[in-house]
Amino acid sequence: MLNNYSAEDKVLLSVDCIIFGFDNEGLKILLIKRDFAPEKGKWSLMGGFLKKSESLNDAAIRVLNHYTGLQNIYMEQFYAYSEVDRDPEERTISVAYYALINIENHNTELIRSYHAEWFNISKMPKLIFDHDEMVAHAVRRLRYRTSTKPVGFELLPEKFTMRQLLELYEAILDKELDKRNFISKINSLDILVKLNEKDMLSSRKGSYLYMFDKDKYDAKLLNHFVLNL
Repeated sequence: MLNNYSAEDKVLLSVDCIIFGFDNEGLKILLIKRDFAPEKGKWSLMGGFLKKSESLNDAAIRVLNHYTGLQNIYMEQFYAYSEVDRDPEERTISVAYYALINIENHNTELIRSYHAEWFNISKMPKLIFDHDEMVAHAVRRLRYRTSTKPVGFELLPEKFTMRQLLELYEAILDKELDKRNFISKINSLDILVKLNEKDMLSSRKGSYLYMFDKDKYDAKLLNHFVLNL
């Protein structure tokens, strides 16, 4: 019996990962210098080809772990790129994911070994193929998510100040927020635990530290609401 698929075109399928991180200097993206042709030596997103034994999510998890050393990374699939000439080497469809990680937690030595670097999202170099389009799309998706669901658990240290949380939102949304209104809306979510500890580096009186209540945080992620920041 003839294989019904034998006459069909075969194309490659890859995953590309937009890895976002945050420090006190703003929203960052992790990029790698490509070490093979085409476009060798130019900046690229981190990605890889889908293996026969993998789902797309499995492939994205493998790529993220390979380059950062981290497990259980928050990630979201957001778009498929299928322009015929997007990869000059071979007909390739790419499914893009964005991921959120705490910069302090990743494997620094592992990233250095792959010649990867963190760039401020507003100062990143030009990327290969259609990767600039992917990043722009991912930023739009992250901003939308920020307006509808709480963010921060994946990007901030375990203990953080309200100022750090505000600066994270401002970095993602690329705009200044009213501090009083922001604190009121965040407190209304009931996802923070105020600690009896202070960060004494922020001011002479110090700033109270907070932690996320993970159970409440995860529950909020399941529900759709609008922060209107």
